[in-house]
Order: sequence, then structure tokens, then C-alpha cells
Amino acid sequence: MWRLSWVVLVVYVFDQLTKYLATDYLLRQGEVKVAPFLNLVLVHNTGAAFGFLSGADGWQNAFFIFVAVIASIFILWMISRLHRRELLLALGLMLILGGALGNLTDRLIHGYVIDFIDMYYRAWHWPAFNVADSAITVGAVFLVIDALGLYGRGKS
Repeated sequence: MWRLSWVVLVVYVFDQLTKYLATDYLLRQGEVKVAPFLNLVLVHNTGAAFGFLSGADGWQNAFFIFVAVIASIFILWMISRLHRRELLLALGLMLILGGALGNLTDRLIHGYVIDFIDMYYRAWHWPAFNVADSAITVGAVFLVIDALGLYGRGKS
């Protein structure tokens, strides 16, 4: 399944590039309204998904770095055990790994994750997120589809 490893690189590069461009632009322009449901806004997330533990005293960055490293090693181990026919599972794991590495890089360099996509409906805002978060979410959906057997595996 290493033939899909390019997915990790694409997700990682696109994530880091968009974070760089968003930071550069949003520091100069401030919040940008893109559509009636979408803003670009710069958020430095010291927590995890949905800002979980963002109010902690600073120990959470080391904790999330540790979790990301262990999870990445585990994902690499899982990928190494896959069979050729487990395409959706491999793709899901590659997306999750690319996203995890993108957010891990932010934590190592900045001490927080850069989020910049703000989706909303009227006064309700989804927590800001980034390309890495999107890849992790899509990857997790692929894992669920695979686990439920909703995707017919091809013959190897």
C-alpha cells in the first residue's frame, strides 16, 4: 500500500502551504468573508479538536505532540500490514497521517496549530479548522465506510 504514500505528501504540503498563505494574508487583512457561510480567520489553536484543552496551562502542547507521534507510528505500522485490496482503508490512513503530520509540524514550530477556515450558519460557527483537519476527517470517514463494509474491495 506504499503506492499511496504520495497522498501523505500532498496533504502535508497543501496543509503547510495554505497555513503559510492564510497567516500572511490574514495578518495584513484581518477576517475575510468568502461566502454567506464561510470566513477566513486566523486562529492559533493550543488545544485539540474543537479547542479541547485550549485553556490548559501549556502542558497540552507536549501531550498532543506525544499523541501525534505515537499515532503516526501506529498508522505507519497499520499501513505496513495492509493487503493490496484494502485500498479505501489505506487511503483513509494516508489522509489521517498527512493531516496528523501537518498539525504536528505546527505544534513543533509554533506551539499551536494554525486554523483559518470558519464555517457558519447565522450565529452558529463551527470551530475553525484547516486542511489537515479536513484530511483527518475525510480519512476517518473512509475508515468507518471500510469498517462497515460499505465499500466493495477489489480483487488483488
